[in-house]
Amino acid sequence: MMDAHLSNRPTLDALRRMPVSDVIALPAEHLALLQTDAREALDAAKRMQDWIEAAIALRYEQRAIGARAAAGKDTGTVRFQDGAVEIAVDLPKRVEWDQARLAALSEQIRAGGEDPGQYVEVSFKVPERAYTAWPERIRAAFEPARTVRTGRATYRLAIMSETAQRDSPHAGALHPLRGAL
Repeated sequence: MMDAHLSNRPTLDALRRMPVSDVIALPAEHLALLQTDAREALDAAKRMQDWIEAAIALRYEQRAIGARAAAGKDTGTVRFQDGAVEIAVDLPKRVEWDQARLAALSEQIRAGGEDPGQYVEVSFKVPERAYTAWPERIRAAFEPARTVRTGRATYRLAIMSETAQRDSPHAGALHPLRGAL
């Protein structure tokens, strides 16, 4: 059976309205239970957020793929509307480099009399901006060591004002989706 002083402990909602001096004065057992309650509430909120994010991804994934294809993009951000909501979908690019191949290429560059430090970092990572700026002959040599993956797409929904809807370059081009999840 629970002690009487533990059964009358404040709830998380009540705690929000309590001065910090009152919270500090609570019995240690109350603080421990409130901490557990807060962690459980945070975990539940995270699960709910994940559930909502998954539903949004399912709803808009095909439209994002179409918008990305129409823009000629494999990665990056695309925007489209669903009624009064603008959806911005970001699909990050994740580039990985084959470390053994980069090491061998660095040695070839050094043997050719050039400084490999101009092309690769010591950790054998290649900055993507630098890679895209290289001459074609250098990019072609490095291409077999490069793998491009995508990260997890993120969806940001923003309710737009009537003026923003009217002035949007997407207005009228895309029709709102109704229903299906």
